[in-house]
Amino acid sequence: MSIEIVKNYFKSNNIDKEILEFPVSSATVELAAQAVGVEPARIAKTLSFYTKEKDAAILIVTAGDMKIDNSKFKHFFGLKAKMLAYDDVEPMTGHAVGGVCPFGNPDHAQVYLDISLKRFDTVFPAAGSSNSAVELTCDELEQYSGAKEWIDVCK
Repeated sequence: MSIEIVKNYFKSNNIDKEILEFPVSSATVELAAQAVGVEPARIAKTLSFYTKEKDAAILIVTAGDMKIDNSKFKHFFGLKAKMLAYDDVEPMTGHAVGGVCPFGNPDHAQVYLDISLKRFDTVFPAAGSSNSAVELTCDELEQYSGAKEWIDVCK
């Protein structure tokens, strides 16, 4: 299970944060917001896209109320935004659909954080399963995810 990957990732990186596990699904922004008890915008959703070579994933963590702006994405990455096919999600991100997160990913996955998250003191990304999350500040999210950089690719 990929939640175990995240737990091991946290342990091996000395990240002392409680991973919240819910008795209900948190696989979508709306379900996660209900499970955590926050507004949907504070859910840090991780969207997964193909790289130009289609051999790795670009992971963009954004606020739950935002959508990818295709022109901004193309300007930044130099390619059209194409989300991973269902069957490619787990092999390319290390996590199944509904639990994709910016922790414990394969080395070739590239993590970016969208500036839409910065309006919140804390956010809640998934923690590797469709019924988990972890509360982090934006600085913690940046540090723990190993993100390449903060970007502006949403509308």
